[in-house]
Amino acid sequence: MSFYVYILRCVDYSYYVGHTDDLESRLAQHRAGEVSGYTQGRRPVRLVFSEEFPTRQEALAAERQLKGWSRAKKEAMIMGNWDRVRLLARSREKTD
Repeated sequence: MSFYVYILRCVDYSYYVGHTDDLESRLAQHRAGEVSGYTQGRRPVRLVFSEEFPTRQEALAAERQLKGWSRAKKEAMIMGNWDRVRLLARSREKTD
């Protein structure tokens, strides 16, 4: 069984990060407003990133990591701009 971490862009251009073992079903639930909480009032939502993991623990760890990232870093990753992701990671290290 595979597990996924995913990022949704909401109608207000905010991002939601989650994980699941059934990506298509979970997306349908978000889109239908069946997931109470953050995305329910921010529909429609659009999948902008997903990554597959072999275990739930790895997907959950990735979700927690992404939730800690800045908006700029998430957007760089969504666009596949790994140089910018690294630059933003270094910038944060200098301010910590």
